[in-house]
Amino acid sequence: MRTKIGFIDAYIDEAHANSYPGMIARSRYGSEFEVVRASETTPAPGKRTLDAWCRENGVRAAASPEEVVAECDAIFVLAPSSPECHEGLAWAALESGKPVFVDKPFCDTLAGARRMFELADRHHTPLTSFSALRYAPGLQRFLRERLNEERPRFVRVHGNGTVKGFRNYGIHMIEMLVMILGTEAEDAMQSFDAESCCDMMQVRYSDSRRGLITRTPSCPFEAAGCYESGREFRIGEFDGFYDHAIEAILEFFRTGENPVPRRETFEAIRLYETGLSALERPGKWCSATGNQKQLE
Repeated sequence: MRTKIGFIDAYIDEAHANSYPGMIARSRYGSEFEVVRASETTPAPGKRTLDAWCRENGVRAAASPEEVVAECDAIFVLAPSSPECHEGLAWAALESGKPVFVDKPFCDTLAGARRMFELADRHHTPLTSFSALRYAPGLQRFLRERLNEERPRFVRVHGNGTVKGFRNYGIHMIEMLVMILGTEAEDAMQSFDAESCCDMMQVRYSDSRRGLITRTPSCPFEAAGCYESGREFRIGEFDGFYDHAIEAILEFFRTGENPVPRRETFEAIRLYETGLSALERPGKWCSATGNQKQLE
């Protein structure tokens, strides 16, 4: 019998919900899982209705997130463009004891992220969230083979995306930065060029580490930097990261074991929250929000 997956979304006709059923079916675990139920809480004008989306995807519409949770074995909480909605959308799932994946960004505040994990812990609910870029082949290879050789001192991570800019796509570069440079960022500063739709966030740490995140509309993802010795490195090969990420999610559904250190998830959200605040004060350093002890 296949594991039944449910989708909980703000509005279901969005890029991730439209892509995931086919990606799940094509994955190496495709014979073990099927998407069977879906709900939306905020239908959007100009989008397909939940009933229409479900008919086209061979999925049954659910009247509420609670109905999805009751009838499924594993849950996707989607709404990738609305992290501020994730805590509310995920509430029933987090109380279920069933594995839950929350789409990127996990939450828009560190306080909200902590509440979600605390609720999941109380109900013994396996919970994870990550950017699909975490599973870029080149990045995974770097972490396996190179990161233990010497400590990186500077990293520049580049990505793309236009809709909502940093709010939608900044988490991808932030998560890669955290994976390479580690935690305990001290402050961040944002710059934005509206004419070219490009942005840049500098990140400082209390020691010698420094990070730079850049986003342009269509240039490919990449990461580069140098170690404390000055020796340089570059990380390419990002093809197929989404397929690898889907398989990582399904593996999590199978085992219930979070593949991402919680400390890294909290650090990524802490930097994301800081970056959103820094957008309101371009060119000025903003203290990274949240007490360092909250990362534990």
